[in-house]
Amino acid sequence: MTKTILITGANRGLGLEFVRQYAKEGATIIACCRDPNEAKDLQDLQKKHLNIEIHSLDVSSESDRLKLKEKVSKPIDILINNAGMLEKGAAFGNISVDELNKTFLVNAVAPLKLTETLSENIAKSQRKLVVCISSSMGSISDNTSGGYYSYRASKTALNMLMKSAGVDLASQGIQVLLLHPGWVKTRMGGSDAMIEPEVSITGMRKVIEKYSPAAGEVRFYRYNGEIVAW
Repeated sequence: MTKTILITGANRGLGLEFVRQYAKEGATIIACCRDPNEAKDLQDLQKKHLNIEIHSLDVSSESDRLKLKEKVSKPIDILINNAGMLEKGAAFGNISVDELNKTFLVNAVAPLKLTETLSENIAKSQRKLVVCISSSMGSISDNTSGGYYSYRASKTALNMLMKSAGVDLASQGIQVLLLHPGWVKTRMGGSDAMIEPEVSITGMRKVIEKYSPAAGEVRFYRYNGEIVAW
């Protein structure tokens, strides 16, 4: 049976590559981004694959999330919370509260709220999976270099929020998976990154395909299948 996959931040980088690979396999894709009119690469993919539908979504906007819920009535097998932001931020002593708040909203709060908004769609599907793109920079035990306060803390918060959601959603048969994509050559990762998007997404898709945790269990993996320490 054809899977339906909703992907946020689908206009470029990891999100666009998720769309490309899943669409090629024939999945029904609900591709979401803030400004579809500016998403030329995504539009080009849609011309090649009739199984892609594009929706406007600012993940940090409650009204946008509710509008999306009204437009999407079908079951969603896999929700991929991919949209995020990264700002290096100031050094200790000059940390911006506004940057902290904005980063937390986009990277941690928005994925949780979108999962809440679409939980009925997910519960009606066969796969019933929520995937969140996290980062090893959110690992407390792995933080030996400091810095990146807002980004690190937002990803740590995302992990905890989705761990709780995974426990609470278990009664509906919904699973939650956290993934670290690696240091990828995207606009966010930069040109010095070590991994091509195709490699990262291919690896994460393999983890997604094999993922079968116990009820209420939430795991945190690298794109290559290795476990990331909390």
